[in-house]
Amino acid sequence: MGRDDQRDGAGRTQEETGVGVRQLPIPPHFQPDAVGTVWRVPYQERADEADAWGRRHRIPPAAADSLRVCLVIVDCQNTFCIPGYELFVAGKSGLGAVEDNLRLCQFIYRNLDAITEIVPTLDTHTPAQIFHPLFWINAAGEHPGPHTAISPEDVETGRWQANPAVAGSLTGGDAGRLQRHAVHYVRALARRGKYPLMVWPYHAMLGGIGHALVSAVEEALFFHAVARKTQPRFEIKGSDPLTEHYSVLSPEVREGADGEPLAEWDTARIQHWLGFDRVISAGQAKSHCVAWTIDDLLTEIRAREPALTRKIYLLEDCTSPVVVPGVADFTAEADAAFQRFAAAGMHVVRSVDPIGSWPGVDLAPRGS
Repeated sequence: MGRDDQRDGAGRTQEETGVGVRQLPIPPHFQPDAVGTVWRVPYQERADEADAWGRRHRIPPAAADSLRVCLVIVDCQNTFCIPGYELFVAGKSGLGAVEDNLRLCQFIYRNLDAITEIVPTLDTHTPAQIFHPLFWINAAGEHPGPHTAISPEDVETGRWQANPAVAGSLTGGDAGRLQRHAVHYVRALARRGKYPLMVWPYHAMLGGIGHALVSAVEEALFFHAVARKTQPRFEIKGSDPLTEHYSVLSPEVREGADGEPLAEWDTARIQHWLGFDRVISAGQAKSHCVAWTIDDLLTEIRAREPALTRKIYLLEDCTSPVVVPGVADFTAEADAAFQRFAAAGMHVVRSVDPIGSWPGVDLAPRGS
């Protein structure tokens, strides 16, 4: 008996049992050993294979879904996910993001017919941003090294100050305004209970190879798009030079020193996500961009209708915390965030388990 002819205890085929119950096989093109490397996706070849795969396994177009499922993939880019790249998320295992993306790709392929839309976010930066070395300078004219934490005291005492040489690009040449913003910014982080400002290595540079999606993940997204006759919805974040933007839904600090808006709360994205019956989250890093994105989503849900938390699913085995041996370990903060999300009503699940076995997926879809 073939895989697609197997029946359950009620005598139904896997197609008849509904979305998320069956798990499709992994397409033969997928190479697990290549997940941690960078390469070119052969688009036309994969498109032909995806068309054939869809016909073979009777995969309907995404527009036909009665239960609409959105998969949000946070920052699965080379800069975070490939060993040796700028901000590789090693996690506790040392290969965290690679292992996460292996499971993520398998999850997408096994559930092609259950995922209506995939939303990849792309952290997007340029050299002179507030979390990069070029923005800061000390009395000796030196820039801070990567992973330097900058506190309000550091800026108030002049240990670190905004680099006046970049004011021409960022504040129209007004170095005083740039310095006022620097003081305001680190104070605002402290007031809001955010992480202290961290100077990160230059990363996710727009136009660079580190900015690109991990090749294996990009391939899985492309295969899904062709097999399901739909588009991925790419979301760009992090391009404002005067604020951090861990969350795809809002910046860390929304106003400058003079009250001017830096970036807005993204209600349009939130509305789009919550328009689905189920929203699944994965990506990097669990302690930063994933945690703050879900935290913002939770804030909005609580303001609208707390019961909406039940439609959110967090793939705990497809995300890892930032761990820099001897420098920083955000594992505890990441775990605490996920515990808080679960306590609020969100579901913490595993990609290796069938969607049909997850809590709540048997609930009737919207409008039934």
